[in-house]
Amino acid sequence: MPLLTGDRFLCPPAGRRLWYRKLGHGILLCAGRSRVHGADVGKFADEVDDINRTRTSARYLPHLLLPESISATTDPGEALEGAAIGVLAVPAQSVRANFADWGHLVPSDIVLVSLMKGLEKGTSLRMSEVVQQSCDIPADQIAVVSGPNIAREIAAKEPAATTVASSSLATAHFVADACHTSYFRPYVHDDVVGAELGGCVKNVIALASGMTEGLGLGHSVTAAVITRGLSEMRALGEAMGAHPATFAGLAGVGDLVVTCLSPHSRNSTFGRNLGRGLTVDEVVALTKQTAEGVASCGAMRDLAAHHGVAMPIVDNVTAVVHEGRTAGEFAEVILAMLTTNSS
Repeated sequence: MPLLTGDRFLCPPAGRRLWYRKLGHGILLCAGRSRVHGADVGKFADEVDDINRTRTSARYLPHLLLPESISATTDPGEALEGAAIGVLAVPAQSVRANFADWGHLVPSDIVLVSLMKGLEKGTSLRMSEVVQQSCDIPADQIAVVSGPNIAREIAAKEPAATTVASSSLATAHFVADACHTSYFRPYVHDDVVGAELGGCVKNVIALASGMTEGLGLGHSVTAAVITRGLSEMRALGEAMGAHPATFAGLAGVGDLVVTCLSPHSRNSTFGRNLGRGLTVDEVVALTKQTAEGVASCGAMRDLAAHHGVAMPIVDNVTAVVHEGRTAGEFAEVILAMLTTNSS
């Protein structure tokens, strides 16, 4: 969990691995701002020493030189002291466990920023809801960042834009100001539900579009799946009170497109491997990672059912991931759906 403070920046042990994949987001919060420094809390002492000594993470991003303003520590309490903004970049299913370990150290006046794009298994809660429950932080001190952002591109300072959403526009502007750089442009609004749902649903749709690619079904089918996926995203969002316009913006169609089409997308890559005939376990063994869409698709199906929203793509991805449906059977269902229903 990177923490932006007057002089601190943190990643707790349980989120270490994912944090490096999200490193670009953390760095952009510190880039070019002399008042902000960083401290990464790592699980392994040698990793902490590696960052402090060489300014790199040999395990995960050996070719990325970290700014001098970032240091590492093994003490979460040290890094959390005086924190103004905390950026949560841990796996979605580990949020409660993280807060159980060090939540008592979080300052009561902190602003917590979620980069996480998933739903909690068993509750189907959005990440901001889990954060609020886990650490008793009011909603107006929580913001979410969601948009078409590839971490390694941001780490390389390639131009990008994103959405910062909070129930408090003052909080959203506070976070946006902290991460606004010459190459990174945040836009603010108050539709937390829409921003989070866009980030959740797009991961599952990317699994589906990836499967169509892996199966060799052609770009037209992939485009149709993405388009239909956007309709499902919007339908669920509207049922939950989100602003329809959110899904036409960066946190909706923008994030959906980049996640489905980028070669760096974990979810679309995972889907492509499924389409080539690998099982979920085989893909995890091959890539050494699990995509958030895999972890969240069941909770999303439950959420859609609760709100009476039909999401056939989500249903069928869940069947592949959790119920043994093959990619070929998935394709049969999806192609039948696309030829009998309009988007």
